[in-house]
Amino acid sequence: MQREFPPPPRADEFSELIKQRLEEVRASRETRETVTVDWNGQQIHVDVIDLPLAGLYLNPGTHRIRAQRTHKPDQDRNLDQDPFGEAGQRYLTTLLKAKPANPDVRDPDYDKLREDLEQFGQNDPGLVTRQGVLVNGNTRAVALRELGKQIMRVGVLPQSFTQADIDSVELALQLRQDQRRDYSYINRLLAMEEQAALGRTPEQIAKEFRVRTATYHQERWILSVIKELNDRSASGGGVALRLVDWEGAQERLKELQRLYVKLENLDRDQAEILKEWRLAAILLDFSKTDVRHIDEMFLGEGYLENALPVELAGDGLTSQAAPVSIPGLDLEIPAAPSAVSAARALNDRILRAAAAVRSTESGLPDAEKAQAQAVLDSAKAAFDKAIDSHGRDARVRKRKQLAPARLADACANIDQCVIELVQARTSNSLDEEAFDEAVVRLQGSLRKLAQQAGRGIPSPGDGVSWLLAAATAEGPR
Repeated sequence: MQREFPPPPRADEFSELIKQRLEEVRASRETRETVTVDWNGQQIHVDVIDLPLAGLYLNPGTHRIRAQRTHKPDQDRNLDQDPFGEAGQRYLTTLLKAKPANPDVRDPDYDKLREDLEQFGQNDPGLVTRQGVLVNGNTRAVALRELGKQIMRVGVLPQSFTQADIDSVELALQLRQDQRRDYSYINRLLAMEEQAALGRTPEQIAKEFRVRTATYHQERWILSVIKELNDRSASGGGVALRLVDWEGAQERLKELQRLYVKLENLDRDQAEILKEWRLAAILLDFSKTDVRHIDEMFLGEGYLENALPVELAGDGLTSQAAPVSIPGLDLEIPAAPSAVSAARALNDRILRAAAAVRSTESGLPDAEKAQAQAVLDSAKAAFDKAIDSHGRDARVRKRKQLAPARLADACANIDQCVIELVQARTSNSLDEEAFDEAVVRLQGSLRKLAQQAGRGIPSPGDGVSWLLAAATAEGPR
């Protein structure tokens, strides 16, 4: 959610420096450099000046690494408490250089940006507030500092801009198509949520993010599911999953949403179960093609129930709902097993284990992490076995259906041929010789089909019997 930040240290002193530099630029007879900013549906032009990099602050509210901040919860909390302190700014620097999906790894795209700056210098100015907080150009500032540069060219926003104005300008700049580094997926979702909290309509937000309104609603559904799962992973007071843990799952989450919407109105329980199982598979890092096997047939044939070990099945697929009280009698009877509750219970256990294994919090016992890893390994093995069984059976079913499907296509073509034959005769345009040759080829194909169809079938049905009789009938060869 949007928040106001306190002024950075020496804000008044830096504001005075910015004021002096602006006055010097405006008093100069030379052509002034400006940068165009989209704000409130209009374009404004702000002056560009040179400022010392040492005095500029990275923006703690930048949307670029909003999800990545959760990578290390203790440092994230410290950043909230002291956004412009040395430790907080150092954490921002680390995240801006890291891969969005894995903040422990340096991002190759950052290195490309750094090389570009080293070779060609700063082509485009950044953007800064009157207090020296970078609104656009945070990553460039980090790269320039790493290169040993002392100065950065920046456009200066008007003094009257509020935090909401600043966030709006940042979004408009970052969503342009010519930016070097796009927002990561989860950061886009968070930015959409923030815009909705400001009271903007779905249509307005969709237009701003250059997506369809239906896509906007899909993204909001996905973010709500992610936040719910993160909360569930911390049930019992343990560590929680982080937003950054879901980076890289964009396509799998979108396919899940489409499946859920398709099934929800037909069978809500089925939709909920498949949602829980697919989310568990995503968290266990199965590929998109593997996750697709978790479908209605996967549920109906009980592949996962047959593959789960006892220690997981006990908490998952066999859990019972609360007992039901009989009105007027002091009796309770066991409720029927709830498949939805069972799927949630299984997923909750996987969520808590994943949160423990991926946690960067200090103080989590190694034994607890080892136990959580054992749960994940067991769950992944079960899902892998179930998905493999379903895939193997699906391939067998496909092979069984190939021949009938081909014959159905041939029937459709023959039916179309009848129509076109009538039309050709009506217009007196039929090539009878070519048609006769085609019928001879059809006769040969039917004889080959009959030869194979008659093998190994002791009691052929009506269709195969007709085919065999037709193929053996006397006629020109």
